[in-house]
This record gives sequence, C-alpha cells and structure tokens, in this order.
Amino acid sequence: MSSLQSGEKNYIKLFDAIEKQAEYDEEAIKVQFKTETFIKHLPSEKNHLYKLILKSLRLFYSENSISAILAEHIQSIEILYNKALYNECSKLVSKAKKIAESHERFYYLFELMKWEKTLLEEEFQSGKFDRDLNKLMKEEQLVIKRLRNLAEYQILYSKINYVFRQGGYVRNEQEREIVNEIQSHELIKGKNTALSKRAAATCYYVKGLCAITNNDVEDSFENFNKVVRIFEENSNLIQDIPKQYIKSLGNLFYYYLGNDDFEKLFELIEKMRGLKSQLGFNRIDIEIRIFISTTYFEMLAYERRGEYDKALSMIDPVKEKLRAFGEKVTKEDEIVFRHIIAKIYFGAQQYRESLRQLNLVLNDNENNLRQDIYSFSKLFNLVIHYELGNYDLLDYLIKSTERFFNKRSKALKLGYEFEAAFVGYFKKLSKALRQGERASHIFKEMKEDLALLLMNRNEKVALEYFDYLTWVEAQILSMPYGELRKTNYNSALGK
Repeated sequence: MSSLQSGEKNYIKLFDAIEKQAEYDEEAIKVQFKTETFIKHLPSEKNHLYKLILKSLRLFYSENSISAILAEHIQSIEILYNKALYNECSKLVSKAKKIAESHERFYYLFELMKWEKTLLEEEFQSGKFDRDLNKLMKEEQLVIKRLRNLAEYQILYSKINYVFRQGGYVRNEQEREIVNEIQSHELIKGKNTALSKRAAATCYYVKGLCAITNNDVEDSFENFNKVVRIFEENSNLIQDIPKQYIKSLGNLFYYYLGNDDFEKLFELIEKMRGLKSQLGFNRIDIEIRIFISTTYFEMLAYERRGEYDKALSMIDPVKEKLRAFGEKVTKEDEIVFRHIIAKIYFGAQQYRESLRQLNLVLNDNENNLRQDIYSFSKLFNLVIHYELGNYDLLDYLIKSTERFFNKRSKALKLGYEFEAAFVGYFKKLSKALRQGERASHIFKEMKEDLALLLMNRNEKVALEYFDYLTWVEAQILSMPYGELRKTNYNSALGK
C-alpha cells in the first residue's frame, strides 16, 4: 500500500469509486473519471487493483488459514535451504509437520517429508547422518496411504452428492441401484475403514446422504450425528472445514422436521446461527450457508405447522437478504427458496403470488439440477391454476405436464406412478368442469387412490414437495388448504 500512497493514487480513486456503487457500473466509472488520463487504460488499472486487493486479503486471512500457514512455512523452508541454513530449515520442517499432522493436511505432510529426505542427504554428505531413514520411509508410506484413503472417500462423496443434487430422493430401482452400489463399496459398508478423522467424517457423511436419498430418516440422523460428533471432538476439523460441519448440522434438520420435533429443530437452528461469532466462521460463504440452512428450515417448520402468518412475515426480509448476497447464492438455493415461498403463499390463499414464485422455478430450469423440484412443480402448477379458477387453461397444462412426464419416463426409464395418477385425475376434473358436473366424487376417488400409492416408499417422497393428500381432502371438505393444514397439525398435538 506504500507505493499507492507515494503517488499511485489512481488505484485508490478507482477503489473508492467502485466501493460507493451498489452494483458495479463501468460506464458510470468512465463518466466520473473522463478527464483523468488513467481511464484510457481502465482494464489494466482494474487488473492491478484486483491483484492488490487479493494480496491484502491473503495477508488478512493467512493468520487463520492452516493452508496459508503451511504454504508460507514451505516457502520459508525453501528459502532457508537455498541459503544453506540447514539447521534452521530442519527446525521449521519439524514445526510445520506437527501442524500438518494435527490438522490432517496429508498433502502438505507429504511435501514436508520430501524436504526431510532432502535435508537427510545434506546430513549424509556432511557426515552427520544420525536419523533412521527406514522410519522416515515407513512414515511417508503411511501418509501416502492416508492421503489415498481420504481421496477415495471424497470420490464416493462426489458420486452420492451428484445423485442427490440432480434428483433428490430415490424413486425407482435403477436409481436405488446407483445408491446401493455406493453403499456396498468396501470403504462404506461394515466397519469404518477410514484412516483419519477427516476420512471418517466423510464416510459417515456419505452414509447419511445415501440414507436421505432412500428417504431413510432414522439412518440419516444416526450417520450425520456421527459426523457432528467427530467434528465437535476435533476442534481443528471445525476450524479447517467449517462448511462441512454446518452441512452436517443442517442435515439433522430433516430428522427433527420429519418427526415434528420442532423444539429440537429450533434449538439446532439457534445453535447454527450462534456459530457466526466463532473462529473460522467469519467468512461470507459460511455466513451465506448458515443463513440459507436456518432460514429455509424455519420457513418449512412454519409451513408444516400451518402458521402461514409467521412464514409470510419472513418472505420480504429473506428476499432482501438473498438480493444482498447476489450471485454468491447458488442456483440450487434460489430454486429451493422459490419453491418454499410458493408453498407459503399458497397456504395463505395468495394464489397469484404463489404462481408468480412457482413460474420462476418452472421458467429457469437446468437439466442437471434438482429435477425433483422442477418435476413436482409441474404438478403444483396444476393445483394453483385450479384454485385460481383458470379452468380454460387446465386442458393445455394437463397435456403439457403429461408430455413432460411421458418424455422423462422414456428417457430415464422411470415409472412416475404418483405423477401419472395425479395427472390422470386432473384430466377427469377438467372434463367434469367442461361438462358442468360436480367434482366431489372425483376428489374422493383421488384421495383413496393417492393414499394407497403413497404407502409405497418410492412414491411417498411426493409429500416432501407438497401435501397433495391434504389439498385433496380440503377440496372434499370445501375448506382452504392452509386452514386444514393447521387443523391437522393441532389435532396431532391433541389441541
């Protein structure tokens, strides 16, 4: 920064101007500095400013980043070695090794052992060779083994995470085979074969994700609890990979929500929100992940309990916060929030707002991302249009939805039994409406058939996206869906 202060004021001017903008506007920058010479070379000025900011950020975060500390130590080791300061070099290698070992940074540990061998050569040449080379070689082999073991677990994590991110829950035998293949892997099934705490955490995380895709709430809870326990018994891990710890806590939300244990759910939400003040959690990506996880499940809880007034009060602040985060929010998170907001508006009988939010999901589809939400949004779309009384559009929407599932069924060789039955009943409803007939008997048949289908584990997952049975029942009873949702929840509590 001293060079800036001694004359290179252009960068400071540029930084101050950009910082004052709510969103970066290059044309406004050009207008502001049109009389300045440096504006003719704006791309190079921006590039230099970018490098300076990165350098400052590296200095700021280096004290708390184990990777940065180890990288700096290795750089210092090289400098000391090149200066032939072998004794000082050896001391720093030993210090760095302890840090790398305690934080299970096997890549750095392997690199440090290479330096140890290099220093041994110097000792041998100077006649001071007094260390056990065989011991060092064995230690190196163990590090390689642990590094490979961790890498194999991370590959399995990538595979199951891809399955979940693409389609959510398992819906058929083909998908189940993919998950079963991961579950039956020698590193996953039976006794934990992890060679480090980091690998053990990844192992149980993989098991937990497999359980979620199979809609096995109990098994997922057991495995994610093990992950959380490993983290909380090894504080270094929490500081090193805080995002994985947060994700593990977040996955426990599913269990408490699925069991209607809202007391435990809200306790855990507050626990996660309290992490922001702890060491290692003062990062924007962590702040975003904590906000996304806690807010989403809080909204889900209110929606599940039929407390739509509380859920509605959260929507505007949530939208504002997401806008503030901007492009740092992932596409998946956007989809998930739009879907839950659509459900909240629906339960509050604000059907047009519900449709507006759902259209954002339907009109912004990516073929490799959360197709489960997109598919069930197709069914939810029919429900909203029915409530809006858009009966003239139903025939078109039904045909479009049916084509979508037929095409997807052929491509993926899926059954989509629930979806097919639901669309089939909407065809009957549409016909009855055209002919001016009462639809009460259709809804009664619909309730019986759907209830039977939802007893199947593969089909039951439909209720995770919208409570179709309660909606059908609400039509039979001629009462609002949201009101019945709240009534059913209170009845379950004995109120």
